[in-house]
Formats: sequence, structure tokens, C-alpha cells
Amino acid sequence: MAGKSLEYGCFGPSPDEAPTIVLLHEGLGCLALWRDFPQRLSQATGFGVMAYSRAGYGQSDRADLPRPLDYMTREATGVLPQVLDAVGFRRGVLMGHSDGATIAAIYGGTVSDMRVRGLILMAPHFFTEGMGLAEIAVAREGYEDGLRDRMARYHRDPDNAFRGWSEAWLDPAFPAWSVADVIDYLRIPTLAVQGRQDQYGTLAQVDEIARRAYAPVDTLILDDCRHAPHRDQPEAVLEGVADFCARLERIEAAQLVGA
Repeated sequence: MAGKSLEYGCFGPSPDEAPTIVLLHEGLGCLALWRDFPQRLSQATGFGVMAYSRAGYGQSDRADLPRPLDYMTREATGVLPQVLDAVGFRRGVLMGHSDGATIAAIYGGTVSDMRVRGLILMAPHFFTEGMGLAEIAVAREGYEDGLRDRMARYHRDPDNAFRGWSEAWLDPAFPAWSVADVIDYLRIPTLAVQGRQDQYGTLAQVDEIARRAYAPVDTLILDDCRHAPHRDQPEAVLEGVADFCARLERIEAAQLVGA
């Protein structure tokens, strides 16, 4: 997409058999780092699941560096539409984690796409917070002392993945970054998931969605949970997502009957 070859995986029913959940990974994630979550998600919801690695991650082509500071907006408006068309997406949900949640929200608030019936946002970022930037600075300091080797197990080019993410977030201009205005344009139901112990963001991110969104917003706030709810509290996340998706299907059915 956008001149890049991207790795992807599909799980469960195809788009012509059931709705599809499109998984959008975090800032250092990729297809493989979802581990067994896509399979479990499909089983819990009955939906098909598609996950892919963005450019610079996993086994996808390298990203062009340095990333622009609006890279999440460019991903949402320039690349994601091509991905959805390429995989035959018909209707379903965008489910993102961290950077991926932000990309999903930008898509929902910017791109007019009637195929997307809902958003699931895990640990989204709409604006920068000092504690999150501090954690990224710590990660940069420890990159050569173990993190690089761990990333090399999953990423073809770990330096490209890490630099693309960390250099954007730690750019002197990035503290002023905000995409919170996209929330004002959301017109589809949203489920926001956040861990109370998230080291990269506070509940202020979720509060921003609940305060500004025009469409219904459900929140799932999890105790004993840091930045990765689907890893720290997988059962709670799967149950919450399954309930949300079942409700979307009931709304869909009622609209069809009403028509």
C-alpha cells in the first residue's frame, strides 16, 4: 500500500460470510505480536479478523524515515483505505491499540466510510502526556540494552521500527501534537478500553472521547492493567468486545427490519 508491501493475516470467516474486525497494532507492534489474540477474538465474536503490519514493522517493507509528525493521520487517511479495499472489507469494526487506536479514531472521524460500523480503541492517544513521553525516553535509553534484540525476533528491521516511532514522539515539536478534534466528528459507536496503570497515557484520553463524541461511547476501565489490555486482561477485553459487537449486530438487524 502506498508503494509498500505489507504482511497480513486473516482469521475466521471471510468478509462475505461475516463482519470483519480490522486490528491496528501499537507503535512497536506487528502482526506476530498479536500472538493468539486474533484467533480468540474471532472465536469470541463470530466475526472475521484481519491484522496487518504497517510499513516499517514486522515483515512489511521498511518505512521512509524520518516519519512526519502527523504520521498517524497519514496512515489513517492515505494507507488504511487502500488496505480495507485490498482485503475486500465489506462491513465491520476497526480495533486499534495505542497508535493503532489513534489511527482507527482518525479514520472514523475523517473518512466517510459506511462500511465501518464501530470503533474499539484500546489505550488511544489523542494528545501527548508528559508521563508517556518520559516512558518513551526511557525506552530509547534502553534500546541497545536488550530491547533491540527482543524486537529483532518480530521485526525484519528493528532499527527502522524503533526509530520511526521514537524519533517522532521525542521530536521537540511533538508535545504540541493533538488529534482530539477528530472525536467531534465520530458518528459511529465506540468502545474505549484503558488500563488504570497504563504507563503511556492516563484516563484523560478516554474522558476526552466520552466528553466530545456525538455517537454513543462505552468505556471499559481495567484494574491491574498497563498499556496492553489485550495482554494484561485478555478475558475482560474479549468479553467486552464480544458484547459490543453483538450490540452492533442487533442495531444492524433492527435497522434492516425498520427499512
